[in-house]
Amino acid sequence: MKTTQRFFTLLLAAAALTSIVACSSTPTQESTGQYVDDTAITTKVKAAIFNEPTLKSAEINVETFKGAVQLSGFVSTQADIQKAIAITQGVGGVKSVKNDMRLK
Repeated sequence: MKTTQRFFTLLLAAAALTSIVACSSTPTQESTGQYVDDTAITTKVKAAIFNEPTLKSAEINVETFKGAVQLSGFVSTQADIQKAIAITQGVGGVKSVKNDMRLK
């Protein structure tokens, strides 16, 4: 009986350790919590850009990885690029902004 109990205790400990390791992040991969946070940041940035009438939000792509937001796409003027960057920096949770937007 004790052997069976020890086996199940060991099995439970191994399962717990595996689940903890599986949810941790690496430099190239997000944890589940970071993914959810980044999805929320991306949504907030897209909404903020959409609510700016001078920007064509359909032409600006937003991606987030560990709080770093990457903006890409095509805009009409340098002022549009600066406006999109400023709006993005104002969103909560954004750690940095990488600009990959291009002029048409």
